[in-house]
Amino acid sequence: MAGQPSKPILSRAFYDDRIEDFLSRTDDEIIGRLTRGGEFAVETSQRDAWLEQIRILRDVLVAYRAAGKVYFEFAVPRIGKRIDVVLALRSVLFVIEFKVGEQTFPSHAIEQVWDYALDLKNFHETSHGVLMVPLLVATEAPTTVGFRLAFTGHDDRLCLPIQSNSSDLSRAIAAVLRDAERSNIPHIVPSEWEHGRYSPTPTIIEAAKALYGGHGVTDISRNDAAAVNLSRTSGAIDRIIQTSRDRSVKSICFVTGVPGAGKTLVGLQVATNHSRPEDKSHSTFLSGNQPLVSVMVEALARDKYARERTEGRKFTLGEARRAVSSFIQIVHRFRDEYLKDLKRPPVDHVVIFDEAQRAWDKAQTARFMKRKRGVLNFPQSEPEFLISCMDRHEDWAVIVCLVGGGQEINTGEVGIAEWIDSVLRSFSGWEIHISPKLRDSEYAATDTLAKIEGKASVSYDSDLHLAVSMRSFRAENVSALVKAILDHELMTAQRLLRDVEARYPIRLTRDVSRAKAWLKEQARGSERFGMLVSSEAQRLKPHAIDVRSPMDPVHWFLGQKGDVRSSYHLEDVATQFHVQGLELEWAAVVWDGDLRADGRSWSHHSFEGYRWKGIHKQDRQSFLKNAYRVLLTRARQGMVIVVPEGDPRDATRCSTFYDPTYEYLKEIGMTEL
Repeated sequence: MAGQPSKPILSRAFYDDRIEDFLSRTDDEIIGRLTRGGEFAVETSQRDAWLEQIRILRDVLVAYRAAGKVYFEFAVPRIGKRIDVVLALRSVLFVIEFKVGEQTFPSHAIEQVWDYALDLKNFHETSHGVLMVPLLVATEAPTTVGFRLAFTGHDDRLCLPIQSNSSDLSRAIAAVLRDAERSNIPHIVPSEWEHGRYSPTPTIIEAAKALYGGHGVTDISRNDAAAVNLSRTSGAIDRIIQTSRDRSVKSICFVTGVPGAGKTLVGLQVATNHSRPEDKSHSTFLSGNQPLVSVMVEALARDKYARERTEGRKFTLGEARRAVSSFIQIVHRFRDEYLKDLKRPPVDHVVIFDEAQRAWDKAQTARFMKRKRGVLNFPQSEPEFLISCMDRHEDWAVIVCLVGGGQEINTGEVGIAEWIDSVLRSFSGWEIHISPKLRDSEYAATDTLAKIEGKASVSYDSDLHLAVSMRSFRAENVSALVKAILDHELMTAQRLLRDVEARYPIRLTRDVSRAKAWLKEQARGSERFGMLVSSEAQRLKPHAIDVRSPMDPVHWFLGQKGDVRSSYHLEDVATQFHVQGLELEWAAVVWDGDLRADGRSWSHHSFEGYRWKGIHKQDRQSFLKNAYRVLLTRARQGMVIVVPEGDPRDATRCSTFYDPTYEYLKEIGMTEL
């Protein structure tokens, strides 16, 4: 009788076995274990597909009886799906997607198997260095002429996807193994490979789907010691909520973090932790970032709709959108609801304000209320009014402010000081919980914090700061590099670039078409890429880039490759207003004459009418600099910066507007395309 397979600490497959044991087991044994491994009843179509996969693999693997191990239905938590089969065979890890009965090799299926392999390569510790081959098996497709290993220029031992039908699969695997043997690549030890840590870094959209689906941050986030544990920050907030409820007090807390550190992820975790109907601390996630809210609501609604339909429930996409909209809201909707009755407390005892530094000051709020709501002489800033809404509760309330440093990008965005000033001015009974990093200059709250120093109602908690960027899982120092670039700290930027470049390519060019080609070469599978520009980049029209052309962030971020409105087509560009809080895998940042290197500083410009005019107000200069900070920190895997050539025949595109910037970036050490 075949021996029992050894199990990893936490099995990620419904069924795994040594190849020799797999070959000796009956269909019923294997199907029984596959069925027990799943969470739902197995339909006949799934059972038949498994039986066909088992039959095909038995024929193929009989020649490799003692060579490795096979894993069926291998979990990919970040994507929320399962790989049909992972095969550890000699020196190769095959990632296999079966399309039983399929007569062609659809592009979406090729992307699917490539995405699975990329997930393992990037986030599964013991997969980083192995030779990995994505393999798409369309069982009824025509015969393929030849099979060989082919790679992109990424130098990570991930092969281009191979396509095979069921009868050619044996030939394909044999050809790959022959190529691998010539390269003298070490054999995989399955028992070591399967015990590798899986440490994913999801995009905010992937994270939102997972959290809304019931996972915690520990299921979908990295575990490496270099990153601050997200669960520690969400746990600190949970304790503040619990204590406030138990003591019937009102509290406001400020969570800081570098760009991409996971502030939004923590906010979503807190919102899901306290959004159960039976939980008296019911919460809502609020943001003034309309593109972020629109994209997240649509992504969550589509995901919820698909899950409900898969589980056999009648459910419409409209119902899904309505359900999600009560969980994530645009802050203006929340504000308008509680303007109707100035005494009624909100349903929520806990509200999370994302990007709290972007709330409006009193003047901007008054202008909006007059123009859009017909309310004259509105007396409060947005922070003060929002706190006043939560102050209506007779017992307790908690406000969580998620704060990004140096990310105010629009007129009237008040920064974080107004939140604290509002508490001091009008809500002295509230307790304040602060990240110590709020003292840093980039948060522009130093003077305000001096007013509350030593007060009994104020406490500092280092767990309320997220110190390491998780957006770029390839290079955590990207945000520090961007800060050094924008602060004209040349030597620091040069040092950081050398460190970052090892895993996060940054390229420099003067040619938009060359940048587009580079993006397409770098992106694999469904990795999203797109072009980014400042909202002040008004003179890129000669390069077919019109910043004023309307684009829909939902289509841009969620559209597939066949959708001309998506980022993939590189026709529509996104500005800092569209992408703040969101991310791409690869980005091209096109740098116009609005922000120009000028010696060891920057000159700031806005295009008005038919010419550039200097920006002299310090707040507007900061907005422009922060716009580039946002643009340059959107990519998770790499970026190309385009500084176009000037045109001596066009006074609005003089070479002097562009050349110094290009030379400065080149001096830092960026590689030219």
